[in-house]
Amino acid sequence: MDKKIIVITGASGTGKTTISKYLQDTYHIPSVITHTTRLPRTGEKNGVDYYFETKESFVKNHYLEKVEYSGNWYGSSEESLNRTWKKYDVASIVVDTKGAVSYKEKYGKQAVVIFLEVDLDTVTQRLADRGDDKARLKARISSEEFRRDLQIPPELRGKSYKIINNDIEMTKENVIKVLKDEKIK
Repeated sequence: MDKKIIVITGASGTGKTTISKYLQDTYHIPSVITHTTRLPRTGEKNGVDYYFETKESFVKNHYLEKVEYSGNWYGSSEESLNRTWKKYDVASIVVDTKGAVSYKEKYGKQAVVIFLEVDLDTVTQRLADRGDDKARLKARISSEEFRRDLQIPPELRGKSYKIINNDIEMTKENVIKVLKDEKIK
């Protein structure tokens, strides 16, 4: 079987992490571990939650996408994906739409892109329900990246699966259809 990477993308609050966890719990499809220069939070383990890096070690990897957020770097590397592919035929990763374009360009048919979409009111409510304070929430939903991630980038049109995630059970059914279409499960 060809190796596959399921790339889950969309704006914050569209359910990307929920779907990644569903793939892991239901189909034993692991998430590719990403890298960060931030310090581990209580209970987080290196090589499980993230690869915790120094600024010096971070730059030694080959990133498909990376972003600086609150003074720390985050990124997904070819090295981490290849490490995962040594053990598994299929893995998943949650990235922004810019990252999804990079994966599709680099891996072609091996990259199965699932774009999750939710209307702005629902996303705003979900982010508020997650406990984001009002000022941060307002800044986030008016950010250029957030607005960009609300829509499928032109580079992914016709090359990705769009799933509207207003109902988690329907979304899971649609994810199962994608796995069948791609002959993953």
